[in-house]
Amino acid sequence: MQVILIERVAKLGQIGDVVRVRSGFARNFLLPQGKALRATKENKEKFEAMKAELVAKNAEKKSGADALAQKLNGQSFVLVRQAGETGQLYGSVSTRDIAQTLSQAGFNVDRQQIVLNTPIKGIGLHTVPVELHPEVEVKITVNVARSEEEAKRQAAGEDLTVSRSEQEEEQAQAKASAEKFFEKAPEGETAEAASDESEQANAKPVKAKATRGQKKAEPATEQADAKPAKKGKKESSEG
Repeated sequence: MQVILIERVAKLGQIGDVVRVRSGFARNFLLPQGKALRATKENKEKFEAMKAELVAKNAEKKSGADALAQKLNGQSFVLVRQAGETGQLYGSVSTRDIAQTLSQAGFNVDRQQIVLNTPIKGIGLHTVPVELHPEVEVKITVNVARSEEEAKRQAAGEDLTVSRSEQEEEQAQAKASAEKFFEKAPEGETAEAASDESEQANAKPVKAKATRGQKKAEPATEQADAKPAKKGKKESSEG
């Protein structure tokens, strides 16, 4: 389908350009949004009659968009949402949600001006383009977090998309490594322990020698006790 653009459309053309587009795109977007007219003979004549008015109106809109862009460009907006341990949202953030947040902050932006191809489904800092005018585009940051405190941490550069279980595992590994390091004895203590073991191995078996001495003394005692017994026997026979 051929249409006449009555305002600048990105990647299509300027005001007054006659372009060929898909029928669905024209019926669902360009014509309902008032961005184009069917390229008929009657509409061409109509456009020529209103061209000056359209150009003046476009310049006025662009001027207002430029003023808003100076205030909005680079701004950050916090949206608090419920999410799981890994940062996955229980739902999503849409263009409607962002438009409402901008409106609450005092910026009059329509949801259709927010360029978001897919809804935001995770916490974090998301850069979102906003098309204030076909010739004026700015970028804002949407800070999606589970709380205001987390939003501040994210703005400071902290990554909160790591699950808490993974953080706990990393802490446990670090603790285990530290304990393993401190279990190693210093070199001085190791050498002292080795010296003690060497002294014990070379120690003389004093107790064993004393035992042998006692065993040698026992027969002498028995002999001393035996002699009187023999003498008594001799005296007995003499009598």
